[in-house]
Amino acid sequence: MQNDVAVHVVDDDVAVRKSLAFLLASEGLPVRLHESASAFLDDAPSVEAGCIVTDVRMPGIDGIELIRRLKERGIALPVIVMTGHADVPMAVEAMKEGAIDFLEKPFGDEVFLAAVRSALARQERNSHHGAQVAEIQGRFDALSERERQVLDGLVAGKANKMIAYDLGISPRTVEIYRANVMAKMQAKSLSELVRLALLIEAK
Repeated sequence: MQNDVAVHVVDDDVAVRKSLAFLLASEGLPVRLHESASAFLDDAPSVEAGCIVTDVRMPGIDGIELIRRLKERGIALPVIVMTGHADVPMAVEAMKEGAIDFLEKPFGDEVFLAAVRSALARQERNSHHGAQVAEIQGRFDALSERERQVLDGLVAGKANKMIAYDLGISPRTVEIYRANVMAKMQAKSLSELVRLALLIEAK
């Protein structure tokens, strides 16, 4: 788990914040407490890893609006919403907005901890994937314009002769560019090269 990971508890009820902080700390999970969604958003620039546990109904910015604002800022941490029985429809709406889970109060300690651990594992997977895509993007950015044109042709399933015809160059020249693309993208096969290119497109 990353060193800067933390479980961010966002709840206007001080008793809930304290009880969840105690539970998380007893399991060795770093926790940061926020008395409102606004307070969390003020701290958001320093938030890099972990997950968010928030009450769905809070004064000012509620849990659903918090999720929307996180998306607007490009903060992709997993969000778990807590809800009272009467607020289940709000929790479902929160999940449609991007929350990964909701816990109906009162919930047991193990149910809460299992949800948090799942969220943290998900964030770590996403973080590793993001780092991988960023590295591949860096390789792609190092390609020349002509090399990118050849790559586009390969991803489209075109043979060297067809790419050569499209670009007005010889098939032998396409082979040279293709070899350069494979080397710069660190791809050992055409299938791996296509997979890397599609990862970048899917960003």
